[in-house]
Amino acid sequence: MRLPDDPSAQQDGAAPLHPLLGRQLRRHFGTAMAPGTDHAGAWGGFLAAVSEAYLQFDRDRRLTEHSLELMSEELNQRNDELRRELAERREAEAALEREKAEQALLIGKLADTRQQLFHADKMASIGQLAAGVAHEINNPVGYVQANLGSLGSYLADLMQIVEGVERLAAALPADHPERRRVETLCRERDLPFLRADIPNLMQETAEGLGRVRKIVADLRDFSHPDEAGFVLCDLHQGLRSTLNIVHNELKYKCEVVTDFGELPQVECNPGQLNQVFLNLLVNAGHAIQERGRIEILTRHHADAGEVSVSIVDSGCGIAPENLRRIFDPFFTTKAVGKGTGLGLSLSYSIVQRHRGRIEVDSEPGRGSTFRVLLPIRHDAGPPPPA
Repeated sequence: MRLPDDPSAQQDGAAPLHPLLGRQLRRHFGTAMAPGTDHAGAWGGFLAAVSEAYLQFDRDRRLTEHSLELMSEELNQRNDELRRELAERREAEAALEREKAEQALLIGKLADTRQQLFHADKMASIGQLAAGVAHEINNPVGYVQANLGSLGSYLADLMQIVEGVERLAAALPADHPERRRVETLCRERDLPFLRADIPNLMQETAEGLGRVRKIVADLRDFSHPDEAGFVLCDLHQGLRSTLNIVHNELKYKCEVVTDFGELPQVECNPGQLNQVFLNLLVNAGHAIQERGRIEILTRHHADAGEVSVSIVDSGCGIAPENLRRIFDPFFTTKAVGKGTGLGLSLSYSIVQRHRGRIEVDSEPGRGSTFRVLLPIRHDAGPPPPA
């Protein structure tokens, strides 16, 4: 069928065709059905209906596209909200994990602190007990020492009497029975030996009593149950007292050498520092298997306003992987039953309370050096609480 292509047949006011429909008509029928030509009659109505369908499709498509754009924007907003919620949830979970880790760390620290407090309380009780025992020992030692002085005086008097008897006997005739009796008695009792040995016995006894009194005094100085605060004290006196206390632990396998420099009096808690020195000396002794040497050096660092106490041993040394853990509570490389793992930890906390520090230099097979550095004065304010 041939479509009408008479331009004169176009009616005024006819609705224009949809651009897509017009292009398709030109493609298939040429210019006869191009937009702007007359579409009168049935074909005109048909084409107008098809064009309206095309237009309605365009409107529906634009409406659909607009709805899709709105839905896409809404989905993007919802996705952004979900991402924010997910990030917030992850942050909250991370915060909970951090809080959980902090709580676990705090629980561990509380357990360590509890053990250290228990150890400190035990040491305080031992210190009070030691002070009481020292006091009880000191009283009878005082009696013995006083009596020993009197005994020495009495023995001197007796020796004078013996000398007088000897002179009287010598004045008698050689065959006089009393002279013979005196000479026989002196010979049987070995009077020359007694006269020479009694002063030596008295001197040794006095030295032994002096040793006991020194141990008792050192025990009282070491415990210091009545000194809970910081005072000015002589570190050398504390070191000597501690050495006297630990002497029995070291004497069988260690040669102890002291190299004391000139030290000023240091503001400290003497009892606590004595505990530090005791722990370091005992550890040094344990590090030496058979025979070895322990050297104690003290120095005054005037430019830094501090003093140092170094304890050097020729023991087995410390492995590098253990050096960073030696001050951790309950860490020990000693055999079971020989160490609690609290000595160095307690010493570290004591030195920290004195605003000092402990430096360690050790090499396996070549021994260790523990250096305690302490400020001479606490001018920056009161020391931290014990």
